[in-house]
Amino acid sequence: MSDDESDVSSVEVEEEEEEEVTDLSNSDVCTKYQEAAKIVNLALTGLVSQCIPGAKIIDLCQFGTTVIEVQTSKLYNKKVKGAPIEKGVAFPVCISVNDVICNHSPLASEELPPLAEGDIVKIDLGCHIDGYIAVAAHTIVVSSTPDSPPENVDDEMGNVAVAAYNAMLVAADGIKAGASNEEVTASVERVAKSYGVNPLATVRMHQMKRFVIDGVKEVALKEPTADDIEAGEEKVPECTFEQAEVYAVDVAMSTGDGKVRPGDLRTTVFKRNVEANYRLKMKASRYVLSEVDKKFPTLPFTLRHFDDERQAKMGITECVSHGLLTPYPSLHEKSGSKVAHFKCTVLLLPSGTTRVSGIEMPSYFKSETAPDEETAKILTAIAEKAAKKAKKKAAKKKKKKASS
Repeated sequence: MSDDESDVSSVEVEEEEEEEVTDLSNSDVCTKYQEAAKIVNLALTGLVSQCIPGAKIIDLCQFGTTVIEVQTSKLYNKKVKGAPIEKGVAFPVCISVNDVICNHSPLASEELPPLAEGDIVKIDLGCHIDGYIAVAAHTIVVSSTPDSPPENVDDEMGNVAVAAYNAMLVAADGIKAGASNEEVTASVERVAKSYGVNPLATVRMHQMKRFVIDGVKEVALKEPTADDIEAGEEKVPECTFEQAEVYAVDVAMSTGDGKVRPGDLRTTVFKRNVEANYRLKMKASRYVLSEVDKKFPTLPFTLRHFDDERQAKMGITECVSHGLLTPYPSLHEKSGSKVAHFKCTVLLLPSGTTRVSGIEMPSYFKSETAPDEETAKILTAIAEKAAKKAKKKAAKKKKKKASS
């Protein structure tokens, strides 16, 4: 072989090594998504059991974070090309109570009153392994003890929870190769209408990619009206779903008007805008950006993760004002409104769409309202598929036990 041929051959080998497949067509990637989802479900289940009267929100956030960090530390510990695989929190644990909808992850110095019996709690979190993300959100009502269901869950709360959960199931079922985001939006609106509740206008479902929690493809929960657009709401561009994609199916519904409002709670969750650069003036701001670039270069984080909270609070404003960081403010509905929030992760596999994260809706949420005919048909098919899968799993487990 000549020197020229040898050079060409080595270039080709290098290019092959560089072309890493990062979508679901790679079975290793699929496994990482599934493992991250198992950890999300474990953290979510644990948090539900911890939401009792007297529990502090900051302690709950820390508990969920610890579960994610401990569980991810057990997996994928072999270095790749001399570097450890990144893993851990993909979206900070947020505990939002009553009319607070989402994104509440308080600082130690700004703790709110502890949970009380009857509080409506929305839990939101995410985990990643090697940048492959799974997220979930869940809604519960705080009961007097972890082992007993809450007493007197009012009909309004039950109805909005059932509506949000069913809308999530229907949306997850509708996100499949060849379908469009507009079809999924229409199905969510149909569910909301049949239960007499309103989807929250600013909540979006997002495509997720490696180290990207909010990809370009989005799904709105409802089509904006002319008045909404005039008020500044943007219409989501139409897109078509493709095989090997991953989506966060995010649904929040309210008994109120569905319009979010700013509140008094400090924004603590942010994400680095990787395309923005600016020469910061303040020392505190430079500290914040340096820490973010080092520890949280692509995924959302909370100010609570900084060693120097005071510096972080001082420096964050300049970073946000110059577009270096994107804030995730705590969103609120009008006081007295009931809000339910559910979220899951779906993988678009060759065998069909698979829901890998998110846990079952609490059985104490009930509604007197029947879904529309089309929604009922989809929910029945989903339930039958789940029952078939559970039966197959039980048979496999029984066979394994018999042979051992």
